[in-house]
Amino acid sequence: MAETPNGFKETTTKDLSKLFKLETTIQHLSARPMVGIGVAALFLSLVWIAATIITAGSENQAFIIAAGVIGGYMALNIGANDVANNVGPAFGAKSLTMLGALAIAAVFETSGALIAGGDVVKTISKNIIDPSLIPNTHVFLMLMMSALLAAALWINFATFVGAPVSTTHSIVGGVMGAGIAAAGFGVVNWFVMSKIAASWVISPFLGGIIAAAFLAFIKKYVLYQKDTISAAKRWVPILVALMAGVFAAYLSVKGLKKIWRPEPWMVAAIGAGFFAATLGLVRPWIGQRAKGMDNTKETIRGLFHLPLICSAALLSFAHGANDVANAVGPLAAIVTAASTGTVEAKVGIPIWVMFVGAAGITMGLMLFGPKLIRTVGHKITRMNPMRAYCVALSAAITVIVASALGLPVSSTHIAVGAVFGVGFFREYHSSRGTHMGGYGKKGDASSSRPPSKWDLLPSEEKSRRKKLVRRQYFWTIIAAWVITVPFSALFAGGIFAVLKATLGS
Repeated sequence: MAETPNGFKETTTKDLSKLFKLETTIQHLSARPMVGIGVAALFLSLVWIAATIITAGSENQAFIIAAGVIGGYMALNIGANDVANNVGPAFGAKSLTMLGALAIAAVFETSGALIAGGDVVKTISKNIIDPSLIPNTHVFLMLMMSALLAAALWINFATFVGAPVSTTHSIVGGVMGAGIAAAGFGVVNWFVMSKIAASWVISPFLGGIIAAAFLAFIKKYVLYQKDTISAAKRWVPILVALMAGVFAAYLSVKGLKKIWRPEPWMVAAIGAGFFAATLGLVRPWIGQRAKGMDNTKETIRGLFHLPLICSAALLSFAHGANDVANAVGPLAAIVTAASTGTVEAKVGIPIWVMFVGAAGITMGLMLFGPKLIRTVGHKITRMNPMRAYCVALSAAITVIVASALGLPVSSTHIAVGAVFGVGFFREYHSSRGTHMGGYGKKGDASSSRPPSKWDLLPSEEKSRRKKLVRRQYFWTIIAAWVITVPFSALFAGGIFAVLKATLGS
């Protein structure tokens, strides 16, 4: 039977009401830490039970069970902290609700982990220590457990203070600290560590510069043109196509690298192909939309909602494919070493270990992710679709450039650095006399307009409002980045010393 208009309206209203209730429930869970902690404890208990059943009769079963629980705890923290960088800008731009951001991140993080996470990982993250210098397998097991627990504790603390940090740097610091405690400073590959330290500066700086450059271009050639409709018809298809091409290349370089390694020319060809195809599709669509569009910035910004949603999904997929290794890599190493009694350079990932990583990231995202999503989305600086577009595009371009140059950059530092870059560019733009309402510089013809609310504000209030990056978050995040590796190393060294004193060597 056909639905009447009134019936359709009632059904739609009910569906929206259900979605609103679900989002409200998620907000209540994130606002009540004890509830989230209880659910997380239940998840870790299930990991404990599953590991006990799966490893029944195995040698060193206690080590494997403990490592499984610690790996689950690490995965929870990765979901709570690192995933925010992928969906935060789209949430801040109101392209996604919190529920939508969580749903997309959960689906694509899990898909990336299970489809493209790889079936083999390196036992020592980034080759930062020489496993041949570790005295024996027992010491290696304690080393990896110490590194995993230290990294998880550090990320947990960073999430508590609202600082998005690199999970890769956290595990690197943990392995380094535990390695030094186990075999001395000579066990560390200091050349690799120097490259990682350089990435602390390179990643956010490069991400910020690229994001600011794109925002400057969009402001000059689209938003601040007198005829924004004509400017949008000319440039928006190119910008959307550029995002499609870059993300296609990004996915082939980052998201699928563990199951397929294309040559550089293939990456370029893939990017160019998607650019051309998307341009051919988007240009007539924009031309059709432009016929009924208002000549306002809000209308132009609205054209970027769909590309932002797609970018959030692809970033989440690539993150799941790569960063799940930060949880399951050390765990898989422990399982292999405990089962075989040998230390391998590379190990296979048991299905249950990969499931712990994927499920843990999703669980951490749902329970604790909203806090960091809000921080990245709008607390550092306010987002709109154009600014979020610049952040997402910058993140993908920077990773591609860094991969081509062989630089070990952090995707977290890149994404948050891009948010900083957008915010500081806005400050710079405002300080040069561009009004908050988007008018031209002082002295332009536009300065003859009637005084706006911005013009009537006292100079002190103008100065305060021009600080468009909240310094509290800026300095907290920078400090967290700087101390991530040394603090994780200290935590790991201390944990290893306790384990050694308790369990012996």
